[in-house]
Amino acid sequence: MPLRQHQEVLEVRTPGLGLHEITARVAKSIAVLGFAQGVAHITCMHTSCSLAIQENADPSARHDMESWLAKIAPENDPDYTHTAEGPDDMPAHLRALVTRTTETIPIRNGRLLLGTWQGLYLCEHRRRPHTRRLVLHVTGE
Repeated sequence: MPLRQHQEVLEVRTPGLGLHEITARVAKSIAVLGFAQGVAHITCMHTSCSLAIQENADPSARHDMESWLAKIAPENDPDYTHTAEGPDDMPAHLRALVTRTTETIPIRNGRLLLGTWQGLYLCEHRRRPHTRRLVLHVTGE
């Protein structure tokens, strides 16, 4: 079977700050496209949110990750000079800096090949709701 490619932009509405699981949303797109095997590249087109593959079984893990990010990049740090967009903007950029804007996930038997306790998260680093754009690029057969 020849290799083929597909690219689309997924819009994801976030309720605000936090790690929001999007595994099912991406998996549904893969299933609809009919790729049996290959690789999915997901890229976040923003500087104040990011992506992560992380624990999705115990909600306390997500809570701890959110708390840790808040500690390493707190709001209202007097050393920030980029403050025009509000007190959560510069911390959002810093949190995105220590996470990722792109994740790559293999596809086998038409499914995302993630570990038992892994999920794909859109990490929203701003407090208010946003519509985030993700590029899904799939190569495979």
